[in-house]
Amino acid sequence: MTGNLFALLRSRFPPDLTSPFLILRSGRTLSYGDIDTLSAQMANVLNASGAQPGDRVAVQVEKSPEAVALYLACMRGGFVYLPLNSAYRVEELEYFLSDAEPTIAIGDPGSEVLASATAKQNVPRYLTLGTAGDGTLMERASHIPIQHAIVDRTASDLAAILYSSGTTGKPKGVMLSHGNLVSNALTLHQLWQFEPNDVLLHALPIFHTHGLFVALNTTLLNGTSILFHTKFSADDVIDDIPRATVMMGVPTFYVRLLTNPGFGRDTCKNMRLFISGSAPLLSETFSEFESRTGHSILERYGMTEAGMITSALPRKSRRANTVGWPLPDVSLRIVTEAGEPTADGLTGEIQIKGPNVFHGYWRKPDKTAEDFTSDGYFKTGDLAHTEPDGMISIVGRAKDMMISGGFNVYPKEIESLIDALPGIDESAVIGMPHADFGEAGLAVVTLKSDTREFDTARAVAHLKGKLANYKVPKLMIVAETLPRNSMGKVQKKILRETYRAAWDKHLACQVQT
Repeated sequence: MTGNLFALLRSRFPPDLTSPFLILRSGRTLSYGDIDTLSAQMANVLNASGAQPGDRVAVQVEKSPEAVALYLACMRGGFVYLPLNSAYRVEELEYFLSDAEPTIAIGDPGSEVLASATAKQNVPRYLTLGTAGDGTLMERASHIPIQHAIVDRTASDLAAILYSSGTTGKPKGVMLSHGNLVSNALTLHQLWQFEPNDVLLHALPIFHTHGLFVALNTTLLNGTSILFHTKFSADDVIDDIPRATVMMGVPTFYVRLLTNPGFGRDTCKNMRLFISGSAPLLSETFSEFESRTGHSILERYGMTEAGMITSALPRKSRRANTVGWPLPDVSLRIVTEAGEPTADGLTGEIQIKGPNVFHGYWRKPDKTAEDFTSDGYFKTGDLAHTEPDGMISIVGRAKDMMISGGFNVYPKEIESLIDALPGIDESAVIGMPHADFGEAGLAVVTLKSDTREFDTARAVAHLKGKLANYKVPKLMIVAETLPRNSMGKVQKKILRETYRAAWDKHLACQVQT
Protein backbone atom coordinates (compact mmCIF):
# COMPACT_ATOMS: atom_id res chain seq x y z
CA MET A 1 0.00 0.00 0.00
CA THR A 2 1.29 3.44 -0.93
CA GLY A 3 2.39 5.73 1.87
CA ASN A 4 1.01 8.77 0.04
CA LEU A 5 -0.97 11.00 2.41
CA PHE A 6 -3.52 11.77 -0.30
CA ALA A 7 -4.17 8.07 -0.88
CA LEU A 8 -5.16 7.75 2.78
CA LEU A 9 -7.32 10.87 2.70
CA ARG A 10 -8.98 9.81 -0.57
CA SER A 11 -9.85 6.43 0.92
CA ARG A 12 -11.87 8.24 3.62
CA PHE A 13 -13.88 10.43 1.24
CA PRO A 14 -17.62 9.71 1.58
CA PRO A 15 -18.88 7.18 -1.00
CA ASP A 16 -21.28 9.82 -2.23
CA LEU A 17 -18.79 12.35 -3.56
CA THR A 18 -21.57 14.92 -3.81
CA SER A 19 -21.33 15.43 -0.03
CA PRO A 20 -20.20 18.99 0.76
CA PHE A 21 -16.58 19.50 1.76
CA LEU A 22 -15.98 23.27 1.74
CA ILE A 23 -18.88 25.63 2.46
CA LEU A 24 -18.06 29.32 2.00
CA ARG A 25 -19.69 32.37 3.55
CA SER A 26 -20.79 33.40 0.05
CA GLY A 27 -22.90 30.24 -0.21
CA ARG A 28 -20.53 28.57 -2.67
CA THR A 29 -19.96 24.90 -1.89
CA LEU A 30 -17.34 22.46 -3.17
CA SER A 31 -18.17 18.79 -2.84
CA TYR A 32 -15.71 15.99 -2.21
CA GLY A 33 -16.06 15.15 -5.89
CA ASP A 34 -15.22 18.73 -6.86
CA ILE A 35 -12.05 18.78 -4.77
CA ASP A 36 -11.03 15.34 -6.07
CA THR A 37 -11.43 16.42 -9.69
CA LEU A 38 -9.79 19.81 -9.20
CA SER A 39 -6.77 18.37 -7.39
CA ALA A 40 -6.34 15.80 -10.18
CA GLN A 41 -6.43 18.51 -12.85
CA MET A 42 -3.95 20.66 -10.92
CA ALA A 43 -1.58 17.73 -10.47
CA ASN A 44 -1.70 17.21 -14.24
CA VAL A 45 -0.93 20.90 -14.83
CA LEU A 46 2.08 20.71 -12.48
CA ASN A 47 3.33 17.63 -14.34
CA ALA A 48 2.84 19.35 -17.69
CA SER A 49 4.72 22.38 -16.35
CA GLY A 50 7.81 20.31 -15.62
CA ALA A 51 7.35 19.14 -12.02
CA GLN A 52 8.35 15.59 -11.16
CA PRO A 53 7.74 13.69 -7.91
CA GLY A 54 10.12 15.07 -5.27
CA ASP A 55 10.31 18.53 -6.90
CA ARG A 56 9.40 21.50 -4.74
CA VAL A 57 6.35 23.64 -5.54
CA ALA A 58 6.45 27.04 -3.79
CA VAL A 59 3.03 28.56 -3.12
CA GLN A 60 2.19 32.07 -1.90
CA VAL A 61 -1.52 32.62 -2.46
CA GLU A 62 -4.47 33.87 -0.48
CA LYS A 63 -6.72 31.34 1.23
CA SER A 64 -9.32 29.84 -1.09
CA PRO A 65 -10.88 26.48 -2.00
CA GLU A 66 -8.55 26.36 -4.99
CA ALA A 67 -5.57 26.76 -2.65
CA VAL A 68 -6.79 23.71 -0.70
CA ALA A 69 -7.05 21.78 -3.97
CA LEU A 70 -3.51 22.82 -4.86
CA TYR A 71 -2.18 21.43 -1.58
CA LEU A 72 -3.93 18.13 -2.27
CA ALA A 73 -2.68 18.15 -5.87
CA CYS A 74 0.90 18.32 -4.60
CA MET A 75 0.27 15.41 -2.24
CA ARG A 76 -1.34 13.19 -4.89
CA GLY A 77 1.34 14.05 -7.45
CA GLY A 78 4.23 13.39 -5.08
CA PHE A 79 5.46 16.98 -5.25
CA VAL A 80 6.92 18.67 -2.17
CA TYR A 81 4.55 21.40 -1.05
CA LEU A 82 6.21 24.63 0.09
CA PRO A 83 3.59 27.04 1.54
CA LEU A 84 4.68 30.63 2.07
CA ASN A 85 3.00 33.23 4.26
CA SER A 86 1.10 35.68 2.06
CA ALA A 87 2.59 38.54 4.10
CA TYR A 88 6.20 37.77 3.12
CA ARG A 89 8.06 40.47 1.20
CA VAL A 90 10.36 40.09 -1.82
CA GLU A 91 13.60 39.91 0.19
CA GLU A 92 12.19 37.18 2.45
CA LEU A 93 10.89 35.19 -0.52
CA GLU A 94 14.19 35.38 -2.38
CA TYR A 95 15.89 33.46 0.40
CA PHE A 96 13.23 30.72 0.46
CA LEU A 97 13.38 30.27 -3.31
CA SER A 98 17.15 30.28 -3.37
CA ASP A 99 17.33 27.68 -0.62
CA ALA A 100 14.51 25.34 -1.72
CA GLU A 101 15.09 25.63 -5.49
CA PRO A 102 11.50 24.92 -6.49
CA THR A 103 10.63 23.84 -10.01
CA ILE A 104 7.41 25.85 -9.93
CA ALA A 105 6.29 28.92 -7.97
CA ILE A 106 2.61 29.86 -7.72
CA GLY A 107 1.41 33.31 -6.66
CA ASP A 108 -1.69 35.51 -6.75
CA PRO A 109 -2.56 37.01 -10.18
CA GLY A 110 -2.60 40.55 -8.87
CA SER A 111 0.61 40.39 -6.85
CA GLU A 112 4.11 41.11 -8.11
CA VAL A 113 5.83 40.05 -4.88
CA LEU A 114 6.42 36.36 -5.60
CA ALA A 115 6.68 37.04 -9.34
CA SER A 116 9.57 39.43 -8.69
CA ALA A 117 11.34 37.02 -6.35
CA THR A 118 10.78 34.17 -8.82
CA ALA A 119 12.37 36.12 -11.65
CA LYS A 120 15.39 37.07 -9.54
CA GLN A 121 15.96 33.47 -8.43
CA ASN A 122 15.39 31.97 -11.91
CA VAL A 123 12.63 29.59 -10.88
CA PRO A 124 11.85 27.59 -14.06
CA ARG A 125 8.08 28.13 -14.09
CA TYR A 126 5.70 30.69 -12.54
CA LEU A 127 1.92 30.21 -12.40
CA THR A 128 -0.88 32.17 -10.75
CA LEU A 129 -3.90 31.13 -8.71
CA GLY A 130 -6.57 33.59 -7.64
CA THR A 131 -9.27 33.49 -4.98
CA ALA A 132 -12.01 33.64 -7.65
CA GLY A 133 -10.74 30.65 -9.60
CA ASP A 134 -8.75 32.88 -11.93
CA GLY A 135 -5.07 32.73 -12.89
CA THR A 136 -3.00 30.65 -15.28
CA LEU A 137 -3.15 27.48 -13.18
CA MET A 138 -6.94 27.33 -13.25
CA GLU A 139 -7.05 28.31 -16.91
CA ARG A 140 -4.79 25.39 -17.81
CA ALA A 141 -6.60 23.02 -15.45
CA SER A 142 -9.88 23.66 -17.28
CA HIS A 143 -8.38 22.17 -20.46
CA ILE A 144 -6.69 19.13 -18.99
CA PRO A 145 -7.87 15.57 -18.20
CA ILE A 146 -9.44 14.90 -14.81
CA GLN A 147 -7.83 11.48 -14.47
CA HIS A 148 -4.65 11.38 -12.39
CA ALA A 149 -3.18 8.29 -10.79
CA ILE A 150 -2.02 8.91 -7.22
CA VAL A 151 1.77 8.70 -7.18
CA ASP A 152 3.28 6.04 -4.95
CA ARG A 153 5.19 7.49 -2.01
CA THR A 154 6.88 5.80 0.91
CA ALA A 155 6.39 7.00 4.47
CA SER A 156 9.86 8.59 4.38
CA ASP A 157 9.33 10.53 1.13
CA LEU A 158 9.05 14.27 1.59
CA ALA A 159 5.54 15.75 1.47
CA ALA A 160 6.23 19.36 2.49
CA ILE A 161 8.86 21.85 3.54
CA LEU A 162 7.79 24.60 5.94
CA TYR A 163 10.28 27.31 6.85
CA SER A 164 10.83 28.01 10.51
CA SER A 165 13.10 30.92 11.34
CA GLY A 166 16.04 30.33 13.65
CA THR A 167 17.84 32.31 16.30
CA THR A 168 20.84 32.63 14.00
CA GLY A 169 18.73 34.64 11.57
CA LYS A 170 18.45 32.36 8.54
CA PRO A 171 15.19 30.39 8.28
CA LYS A 172 15.40 26.61 8.22
CA GLY A 173 13.38 24.35 5.93
CA VAL A 174 11.56 21.78 8.07
CA MET A 175 11.27 18.54 6.06
CA LEU A 176 7.99 16.74 6.73
CA SER A 177 7.37 13.33 5.21
CA HIS A 178 4.16 11.64 4.16
CA GLY A 179 4.60 9.38 7.18
CA ASN A 180 4.89 12.36 9.53
CA LEU A 181 1.62 13.86 8.28
CA VAL A 182 -0.23 10.52 8.13
CA SER A 183 0.67 9.58 11.70
CA ASN A 184 -0.35 12.94 13.15
CA ALA A 185 -3.63 13.07 11.23
CA LEU A 186 -4.67 9.55 12.26
CA THR A 187 -3.73 10.09 15.90
CA LEU A 188 -5.54 13.43 16.22
CA HIS A 189 -8.63 12.18 14.41
CA GLN A 190 -8.92 9.39 16.97
CA LEU A 191 -7.81 11.40 20.00
CA TRP A 192 -10.24 14.27 19.39
CA GLN A 193 -13.01 11.71 18.75
CA PHE A 194 -14.29 13.07 15.46
CA GLU A 195 -17.90 12.08 14.88
CA PRO A 196 -19.84 11.31 11.67
CA ASN A 197 -21.80 14.57 11.82
CA ASP A 198 -18.97 16.90 12.86
CA VAL A 199 -18.65 20.20 11.03
CA LEU A 200 -15.40 22.16 11.40
CA LEU A 201 -15.33 25.95 11.46
CA HIS A 202 -12.06 26.86 9.69
CA ALA A 203 -10.85 30.46 9.98
CA LEU A 204 -7.10 29.74 10.20
CA PRO A 205 -4.52 30.49 7.50
CA ILE A 206 -3.43 27.50 5.40
CA PHE A 207 0.28 28.28 5.07
CA HIS A 208 0.74 27.17 8.68
CA THR A 209 0.79 23.67 10.27
CA HIS A 210 -2.34 24.35 12.34
CA GLY A 211 -4.72 25.37 9.56
CA LEU A 212 -3.10 23.32 6.79
CA PHE A 213 -2.26 19.91 8.20
CA VAL A 214 -4.16 19.68 11.49
CA ALA A 215 -7.49 21.20 10.48
CA LEU A 216 -7.71 20.02 6.88
CA ASN A 217 -6.28 16.52 7.27
CA THR A 218 -8.38 15.53 10.28
CA THR A 219 -11.57 16.70 8.57
CA LEU A 220 -10.68 14.96 5.31
CA LEU A 221 -10.11 11.76 7.27
CA ASN A 222 -13.58 12.25 8.73
CA GLY A 223 -15.18 12.81 5.33
CA THR A 224 -17.29 15.68 6.67
CA SER A 225 -17.80 19.38 6.01
CA ILE A 226 -15.84 22.56 6.70
CA LEU A 227 -17.36 26.03 7.13
CA PHE A 228 -14.55 27.72 5.23
CA HIS A 229 -13.74 31.30 6.23
CA THR A 230 -11.07 32.93 4.09
CA LYS A 231 -10.07 35.12 7.03
CA PHE A 232 -11.01 35.52 10.67
CA SER A 233 -13.85 37.89 11.49
CA ALA A 234 -15.40 37.60 14.95
CA ASP A 235 -18.82 38.59 13.62
CA ASP A 236 -18.71 36.02 10.81
CA VAL A 237 -17.46 33.28 13.13
CA ILE A 238 -20.21 34.00 15.68
CA ASP A 239 -22.75 33.88 12.86
CA ASP A 240 -21.52 30.43 11.75
CA ILE A 241 -20.82 28.78 15.12
CA PRO A 242 -24.43 27.51 15.47
CA ARG A 243 -23.84 25.43 12.30
CA ALA A 244 -20.52 23.98 13.53
CA THR A 245 -19.49 21.38 16.10
CA VAL A 246 -15.70 21.87 16.14
CA MET A 247 -13.53 24.97 15.91
CA MET A 248 -9.76 25.24 15.81
CA GLY A 249 -8.20 28.61 16.55
CA VAL A 250 -5.35 30.58 18.03
CA PRO A 251 -5.77 32.44 21.35
CA THR A 252 -6.32 35.73 19.49
CA PHE A 253 -9.53 34.29 17.99
CA TYR A 254 -10.98 33.49 21.40
CA VAL A 255 -9.99 36.87 22.84
CA ARG A 256 -11.82 38.61 20.02
CA LEU A 257 -14.91 36.44 20.31
CA LEU A 258 -15.21 37.38 23.97
CA THR A 259 -15.28 41.08 23.12
CA ASN A 260 -18.72 40.54 21.56
CA PRO A 261 -21.32 40.85 24.34
CA GLY A 262 -23.71 38.60 22.41
CA PHE A 263 -21.30 35.68 22.38
CA GLY A 264 -22.30 33.09 24.96
CA ARG A 265 -23.99 29.79 25.73
CA ASP A 266 -26.79 30.12 23.19
CA THR A 267 -24.30 30.77 20.39
CA CYS A 268 -22.29 27.68 21.31
CA LYS A 269 -25.06 25.21 22.21
CA ASN A 270 -24.31 22.95 19.21
CA MET A 271 -20.53 23.01 19.65
CA ARG A 272 -18.68 19.89 20.74
CA LEU A 273 -15.10 21.12 20.88
CA PHE A 274 -13.12 24.38 20.87
CA ILE A 275 -9.41 23.75 20.25
CA SER A 276 -6.63 26.30 20.77
CA GLY A 277 -2.96 26.26 19.92
CA SER A 278 0.00 27.91 18.16
CA ALA A 279 0.50 30.26 21.12
CA PRO A 280 -0.09 30.25 24.90
CA LEU A 281 -3.68 30.79 26.01
CA LEU A 282 -3.91 33.17 28.94
CA SER A 283 -5.59 31.73 32.03
CA GLU A 284 -7.93 34.74 32.05
CA THR A 285 -9.12 33.89 28.53
CA PHE A 286 -9.59 30.22 29.46
CA SER A 287 -11.66 31.11 32.53
CA GLU A 288 -13.78 33.79 30.90
CA PHE A 289 -14.52 31.57 27.89
CA GLU A 290 -15.65 28.74 30.15
CA SER A 291 -17.82 31.10 32.20
CA ARG A 292 -19.43 32.66 29.14
CA THR A 293 -19.99 29.56 27.00
CA GLY A 294 -19.92 26.55 29.30
CA HIS A 295 -17.05 25.11 27.22
CA SER A 296 -13.49 24.70 28.44
CA ILE A 297 -11.07 25.23 25.57
CA LEU A 298 -9.00 22.19 24.66
CA GLU A 299 -5.35 23.23 24.49
CA ARG A 300 -2.71 21.28 22.67
CA TYR A 301 1.00 21.80 22.06
CA GLY A 302 2.77 21.45 18.78
CA MET A 303 5.37 22.91 16.48
CA THR A 304 6.30 22.94 12.81
CA GLU A 305 8.92 20.24 13.35
CA ALA A 306 6.46 17.70 14.76
CA GLY A 307 2.88 18.77 14.21
CA MET A 308 0.97 18.06 17.41
CA ILE A 309 2.94 16.70 20.38
CA THR A 310 0.53 16.83 23.33
CA SER A 311 -3.17 17.41 23.76
CA ALA A 312 -5.85 17.66 26.40
CA LEU A 313 -8.66 15.16 25.89
CA PRO A 314 -12.28 15.82 24.94
CA ARG A 315 -13.81 13.82 27.79
CA LYS A 316 -11.39 14.72 30.55
CA SER A 317 -11.43 17.91 32.59
CA ARG A 318 -9.09 20.62 31.39
CA ARG A 319 -7.17 23.31 33.21
CA ALA A 320 -5.69 26.63 32.19
CA ASN A 321 -1.95 26.68 31.50
CA THR A 322 -1.80 22.99 30.66
CA VAL A 323 -1.57 21.39 27.22
CA GLY A 324 -2.61 17.84 28.03
CA TRP A 325 -0.66 14.63 27.74
CA PRO A 326 1.80 13.39 25.10
CA LEU A 327 0.08 11.83 22.09
CA PRO A 328 -0.07 8.02 22.25
CA ASP A 329 2.72 7.53 19.70
CA VAL A 330 4.98 10.32 21.03
CA SER A 331 7.78 9.71 23.52
CA LEU A 332 8.29 12.90 25.53
CA ARG A 333 10.85 13.61 28.22
CA ILE A 334 11.76 16.73 30.16
CA VAL A 335 15.48 17.13 30.83
CA THR A 336 17.92 19.43 32.59
CA GLU A 337 20.58 21.47 30.79
CA ALA A 338 22.89 18.49 31.29
CA GLY A 339 20.39 16.24 29.50
CA GLU A 340 19.32 14.36 32.62
CA PRO A 341 15.63 13.68 33.40
CA THR A 342 14.14 16.31 35.70
CA ALA A 343 12.54 15.40 38.98
CA ASP A 344 8.73 15.42 38.93
CA GLY A 345 7.36 18.94 38.77
CA LEU A 346 10.67 20.63 37.95
CA THR A 347 11.19 22.66 34.81
CA GLY A 348 13.36 21.44 31.95
CA GLU A 349 13.50 21.26 28.16
CA ILE A 350 11.04 19.11 26.24
CA GLN A 351 12.62 16.46 24.01
CA ILE A 352 10.51 14.24 21.76
CA LYS A 353 10.66 11.18 19.54
CA GLY A 354 7.92 9.70 17.37
CA PRO A 355 6.58 9.11 13.85
CA ASN A 356 5.39 12.73 13.72
CA VAL A 357 8.89 14.21 14.19
CA PHE A 358 10.38 15.77 11.06
CA HIS A 359 13.24 14.29 9.06
CA GLY A 360 15.60 17.21 9.52
CA TYR A 361 16.32 20.65 8.11
CA TRP A 362 16.55 21.04 4.37
CA ARG A 363 20.20 21.07 3.30
CA LYS A 364 21.35 21.74 6.87
CA PRO A 365 22.74 18.42 8.14
CA ASP A 366 24.91 20.11 10.77
CA LYS A 367 21.93 21.99 12.24
CA THR A 368 19.86 18.80 12.12
CA ALA A 369 22.53 16.88 14.03
CA GLU A 370 22.79 19.71 16.56
CA ASP A 371 19.06 19.63 17.32
CA PHE A 372 18.82 15.87 17.88
CA THR A 373 20.27 13.87 20.76
CA SER A 374 22.48 10.82 20.24
CA ASP A 375 19.49 8.58 20.99
CA GLY A 376 17.24 10.28 18.44
CA TYR A 377 15.21 12.77 20.50
CA PHE A 378 14.48 16.21 19.04
CA LYS A 379 15.37 19.13 21.30
CA THR A 380 12.34 21.39 21.10
CA GLY A 381 13.84 24.33 23.00
CA ASP A 382 10.58 24.65 24.94
CA LEU A 383 10.62 24.63 28.74
CA ALA A 384 7.96 22.76 30.70
CA HIS A 385 7.14 20.72 33.76
CA THR A 386 4.84 17.79 34.43
CA GLU A 387 1.76 18.26 36.59
CA PRO A 388 0.88 15.61 39.22
CA ASP A 389 -1.68 14.04 36.87
CA GLY A 390 0.84 13.83 34.03
CA MET A 391 -0.38 16.86 32.09
CA ILE A 392 2.30 19.07 30.57
CA SER A 393 2.58 22.75 31.45
CA ILE A 394 4.66 24.93 29.12
CA VAL A 395 6.47 27.63 31.07
CA GLY A 396 8.66 29.32 28.47
CA ARG A 397 11.01 28.91 25.55
CA ALA A 398 14.69 28.27 25.79
CA LYS A 399 15.16 29.51 22.27
CA ASP A 400 14.92 33.23 21.66
CA MET A 401 11.46 33.30 20.12
CA MET A 402 8.10 34.92 20.59
CA ILE A 403 4.69 33.96 19.21
CA SER A 404 2.52 36.76 17.88
CA GLY A 405 -1.02 35.98 16.77
CA GLY A 406 -0.08 32.30 16.47
CA PHE A 407 3.01 32.88 14.31
CA ASN A 408 6.59 32.27 15.36
CA VAL A 409 8.75 35.42 15.39
CA TYR A 410 12.50 35.19 15.85
CA PRO A 411 14.11 38.44 17.06
CA LYS A 412 17.44 37.88 15.32
CA GLU A 413 15.89 38.31 11.87
CA ILE A 414 14.36 41.65 12.89
CA GLU A 415 17.44 42.83 14.77
CA SER A 416 19.58 42.29 11.67
CA LEU A 417 17.36 44.63 9.66
CA ILE A 418 17.25 47.25 12.43
CA ASP A 419 21.03 47.15 12.89
CA ALA A 420 21.43 47.94 9.19
CA LEU A 421 19.48 51.21 9.52
CA PRO A 422 21.53 54.45 9.36
CA GLY A 423 22.38 55.72 12.83
CA ILE A 424 21.71 52.44 14.66
CA ASP A 425 24.50 50.98 16.74
CA GLU A 426 22.69 47.95 18.14
CA SER A 427 19.21 46.60 18.77
CA ALA A 428 17.37 44.04 20.86
CA VAL A 429 13.85 42.83 20.07
CA ILE A 430 11.81 41.31 22.88
CA GLY A 431 8.35 39.81 23.16
CA MET A 432 5.94 41.70 25.37
CA PRO A 433 2.44 40.65 26.52
CA HIS A 434 -0.38 41.72 24.22
CA ALA A 435 -4.03 41.02 24.97
CA ASP A 436 -4.93 40.47 21.32
CA PHE A 437 -1.86 38.78 19.84
CA GLY A 438 -0.50 37.02 22.93
CA GLU A 439 2.90 38.64 22.38
CA ALA A 440 4.14 41.50 20.23
CA GLY A 441 7.57 42.94 19.58
CA LEU A 442 9.28 45.80 21.37
CA ALA A 443 12.56 46.99 19.85
CA VAL A 444 15.14 48.71 22.06
CA VAL A 445 17.90 50.42 20.08
CA THR A 446 21.11 52.29 20.82
CA LEU A 447 22.48 54.93 18.46
CA LYS A 448 25.93 55.55 17.05
CA SER A 449 27.85 58.33 18.78
CA ASP A 450 27.55 60.72 15.82
CA THR A 451 23.79 60.24 15.42
CA ARG A 452 21.98 63.40 16.41
CA GLU A 453 18.42 62.57 15.34
CA PHE A 454 16.56 59.32 14.87
CA ASP A 455 12.90 58.92 13.90
CA THR A 456 11.60 55.69 15.44
CA ALA A 457 8.25 55.94 13.61
CA ARG A 458 10.05 56.18 10.28
CA ALA A 459 12.22 53.20 11.21
CA VAL A 460 9.16 51.08 12.00
CA ALA A 461 7.56 52.16 8.70
CA HIS A 462 10.74 51.02 6.91
CA LEU A 463 10.53 47.59 8.56
CA LYS A 464 6.95 47.21 7.32
CA GLY A 465 8.32 47.24 3.80
CA LYS A 466 10.80 44.50 4.61
CA LEU A 467 8.90 42.14 6.91
CA ALA A 468 5.54 40.48 7.29
CA ASN A 469 3.44 42.77 9.49
CA TYR A 470 3.24 40.37 12.44
CA LYS A 471 7.05 40.51 12.73
CA VAL A 472 7.24 44.31 12.86
CA PRO A 473 7.76 45.69 16.41
CA LYS A 474 4.78 47.60 17.76
CA LEU A 475 7.08 50.04 19.56
CA MET A 476 10.70 51.17 19.20
CA ILE A 477 12.55 52.83 22.08
CA VAL A 478 15.96 54.53 22.02
CA ALA A 479 18.18 53.65 24.99
CA GLU A 480 21.66 54.72 26.13
CA THR A 481 22.91 51.13 26.50
CA LEU A 482 21.69 47.53 26.47
CA PRO A 483 22.12 45.57 29.71
CA ARG A 484 24.58 42.65 29.46
CA ASN A 485 25.76 39.80 31.61
CA SER A 486 29.39 38.88 32.29
CA MET A 487 29.55 36.97 28.99
CA GLY A 488 28.42 40.02 27.02
CA LYS A 489 24.96 38.61 26.26
CA VAL A 490 22.11 41.12 26.21
CA GLN A 491 19.85 40.47 29.21
CA LYS A 492 16.42 40.59 27.67
CA LYS A 493 14.70 39.83 30.94
CA ILE A 494 15.99 43.14 32.29
CA LEU A 495 14.78 44.91 29.15
CA ARG A 496 11.28 43.50 29.66
CA GLU A 497 11.23 44.72 33.24
CA THR A 498 12.72 48.13 32.41
CA TYR A 499 10.32 48.96 29.60
CA ARG A 500 7.13 47.31 30.83
CA ALA A 501 5.66 50.64 31.97
CA ALA A 502 6.44 52.31 28.62
CA TRP A 503 4.92 49.31 26.82
CA ASP A 504 1.73 49.40 28.90
CA LYS A 505 1.43 53.14 28.31
CA HIS A 506 1.85 52.65 24.56
CA LEU A 507 -0.88 49.97 24.49
CA ALA A 508 -3.21 52.17 26.54
CA CYS A 509 -2.72 55.02 24.06
CA GLN A 510 -3.46 52.65 21.17
CA VAL A 511 -6.76 51.62 22.79
CA GLN A 512 -7.77 55.24 23.41
CA THR A 513 -7.10 56.23 19.83
